[in-house]
Amino acid sequence: MKPRPDHFLNHPHATAFAFRGYNTTNLGRTPELLERPDYGPVVEDALREGSEVCAKAIGRPVDLVSRVRRREETRDLTTYAEDVALVVSVELAQMRLLEQRFGMPMRDAKLAFGYSLGEAAALIAAGMYEMKDLLRVPLALAEDSVALAEDVTMGVLFSRGPAIDMADVKRACVEISQRGDGVIGVSSILSPNAVLLLGQHDTVDRFKLSMAEWLPRAANLRKNPHRWPPLHTPITWQHSIPNRAAVMLQTIPGGLTAPPLPILSSVTGQDSYTAENSRELIHKWVDHPQQLWAQMVEVLEAGVQTIVHVGPEPNLIPATFKRLSEDVRGQLSGHTPGKFGLRLASRMVRRKWLARMLPSAAILLRAPLIQHVNLEDWLLEQKS
Repeated sequence: MKPRPDHFLNHPHATAFAFRGYNTTNLGRTPELLERPDYGPVVEDALREGSEVCAKAIGRPVDLVSRVRRREETRDLTTYAEDVALVVSVELAQMRLLEQRFGMPMRDAKLAFGYSLGEAAALIAAGMYEMKDLLRVPLALAEDSVALAEDVTMGVLFSRGPAIDMADVKRACVEISQRGDGVIGVSSILSPNAVLLLGQHDTVDRFKLSMAEWLPRAANLRKNPHRWPPLHTPITWQHSIPNRAAVMLQTIPGGLTAPPLPILSSVTGQDSYTAENSRELIHKWVDHPQQLWAQMVEVLEAGVQTIVHVGPEPNLIPATFKRLSEDVRGQLSGHTPGKFGLRLASRMVRRKWLARMLPSAAILLRAPLIQHVNLEDWLLEQKS
């Protein structure tokens, strides 16, 4: 049986916070949070703080409070820097509300992780860095990131059959890139059979035409219609974005103490942050693929019962967990007696001695039993 939606308040030790990243829509229900008398001041303070950081970084006025009040959604990459500041500001506002209004500080949770920009928000929310310091790094590089996105296409590579061999995918990307007419690289590993690619010019098309040479017949590739800054790929090398980020990271305050709770790195997929290595991991975050699948496995292995999704309109992480849960249910439906089978599997993989004797993939059986809470929805459901 799944826990109640408010279970995480009384059981923080079994809760993980998941921070979303940039997307084509970034407003969510933030206008409603801003309009509530009990939430509004906290949300407004965070938005004003984000506006100030963004304005200093890009050299022009930014007013996120007015934008939220106008309910002005993301148009395209022309507002990318503002959107980055908006997402992080809202995530911090939600976490402040959770602590100030409901008595649950982030440090009490089992762990936290984030996808792309969400990882920076998690580090700020955990107190490793101040927003005014860490957020200015991606903001200062936003203009060049957008410029690189002009001829970049996202490809969603997936297989309905066997797992995709990442070594083969990376080799294919290198072979296409070395021809000198655009770079293509892996941006995110969503699961063993789902990968996001970002490629310049027609490299995604060329990958699709030739992928039968490298991948199983069941593999498919479809193009995403939107433009995306090519973060987490070697394309960022062309404007020296990783090195410039590293130089900025050398002089910003913070990052000299270990996080107050485990924070899963999207570079390693594991609990890797210490008092010494945060700058190194953030530097690698710029051009290394996002290891979302590895993070998900870590969450399941940690015994998490509830995942609280932070930010405006959380999307990718809950959707990826949902697909995994559906796949697990589908796999078990013909072999176990319904819900009893899932409960039994959950109890089995919670016993560490038994889990060590089972295949490592057995931990995935817990996925359908995880409770997912959309934090902005939950906040708005609470009485004033």
